[in-house]
Amino acid sequence: MSLWNDLARLVGDPRRPFAKLLEALAERRARKNAAVFSIALIALSAKMAKADGIVTDDEVRAFGDFFGAPEEEMERVRALYGLAQEDVVGYEHYARQVAKIYAGEPEILEDVLDCLFHVAEADGVAHPKEIELLKLTAEVFGLSDSVWRRVRAAHFGVDPEDAYIVLGLEPDASEDEVAAARRRLAKDHHPDALIARGVPPEAVKIAEGRMAAVNDAYERIMAERRAT
Repeated sequence: MSLWNDLARLVGDPRRPFAKLLEALAERRARKNAAVFSIALIALSAKMAKADGIVTDDEVRAFGDFFGAPEEEMERVRALYGLAQEDVVGYEHYARQVAKIYAGEPEILEDVLDCLFHVAEADGVAHPKEIELLKLTAEVFGLSDSVWRRVRAAHFGVDPEDAYIVLGLEPDASEDEVAAARRRLAKDHHPDALIARGVPPEAVKIAEGRMAAVNDAYERIMAERRAT
């Protein structure tokens, strides 16, 4: 069964408010399933798309392209977006339900946040209101400052003062600790690890930016230490 058929099965009655679907998934703690991950992302990205006051077909299509939706499935993607956008429940409520679905699994919540960055940039620029919602999402998800800065760095580059934070380290970390942090993050962001967490195979490319940020932070730290 394809991802898009799984989505249709999960959604069920298209007249049901999208918030009720998220609440049901949170109640049963549905996890590590590509369809559940996609539902969570559709819910949040659809709400976020309204942050700049304009919802374009390009944004919906960018989401479909990101997840490898074939042309014949785009109407289904648009319908799901429409359900989420029409729901009177606000963005933060959606974010809290997603946080409940993946409670205790910060790696998956980081994956969701990273995908949302990609969606926010679908029209070529991340609107300030979208950045505000992304920051709110990280806070609702309970993600650390190092995770927020690592995901942000994957899209906007590593600030010099953020190198240690991106690796989740203090400036006095030993070289062994720096190397160990890089290895751990490489393992966490390996495509196989993302697929095991329920990220759809088409979306595992999100890890590429994070690993580039990790490697950049590592190289900055080592270059700084070699220069002293």
